[in-house]
Amino acid sequence: MKHSRFRPELCVPALRVSLTAMLPVLALGMTLALPAAAQTTSATPETKPAAQAAIDPATTVVATVDGEKIYLSEILLQIQQLPQQYQQAPMEQIYPPMLDRVIDSRLIAKAAREAGIQDRADVKERVEQAESGIISEVYMTEKVKETVGEDALRKRYEESIKDSAEQGEEVKARHILVASEEDAKAIIEELKKGADFAKLAAEKSTGPSGTSGGDLGYFTADAMVPEFSEAAFALKPGEITEAPVQTQFGWHVIKVEDRRAVQPPSFEQMQPQLAQEMTREILTKAIEELRAGVDIKRYGPDGSALQTK
Repeated sequence: MKHSRFRPELCVPALRVSLTAMLPVLALGMTLALPAAAQTTSATPETKPAAQAAIDPATTVVATVDGEKIYLSEILLQIQQLPQQYQQAPMEQIYPPMLDRVIDSRLIAKAAREAGIQDRADVKERVEQAESGIISEVYMTEKVKETVGEDALRKRYEESIKDSAEQGEEVKARHILVASEEDAKAIIEELKKGADFAKLAAEKSTGPSGTSGGDLGYFTADAMVPEFSEAAFALKPGEITEAPVQTQFGWHVIKVEDRRAVQPPSFEQMQPQLAQEMTREILTKAIEELRAGVDIKRYGPDGSALQTK
């Protein structure tokens, strides 16, 4: 079996939470909304594709604030925390507002520390909560990475498709849809005289597939209305219905071109779903193991004990 490209980024759930996520979104949104001519900044980086390949984000300095260095990795992290539609923006457009955002964050943090904000009890509590969230995310993400790799996913894939041969048949067919039985009978007579099915479908079919010669592709019996499926699955490849087939849509003339066992989706198609399933199972199991043997008491908003099942 030909292996498709493995995409490990699909195997780890997106758990990151940014405490200041809306600020870069707003900044970028304003930038992208401006006309191109108005989007000027002295911080726009030169485009050097060849040089960029050798850049190490962790050591590349992109700004300094009173001598304190800001690295490219910080900018890239800000970009990764943006909504998907903003992440797809061109780098020359997305880079300047993100650089400004990191610079502003440094200035704000410096001012906050000088004001002693970090020593307040409420701030310490929020920092502790943020730390707990971050280390919990890293812990669970690493749990997933330990298990959800290409080998494990391919094994799950093989297990999921091993019974595909028992899932029945599918046929590849074309059809011509017309409004009356008489019109359908006339088409069948033309086909018996050697007319080309696809050409007739393009000329006479009132269905949406008419433009593609009536081609319906491969389908299973449950994908069509019963009357249509019964007629189609009674034909051998190359055969055409001898009489018009009536459904709620009108009158059909059907030609079957191929029959085969139901084909399972490819590994690449199923990988996101399989990774999601395995991730959910791993996280559920990890939580169950963490709760095992731990004395947990629950209370309602009024402080009264909650009844547990």
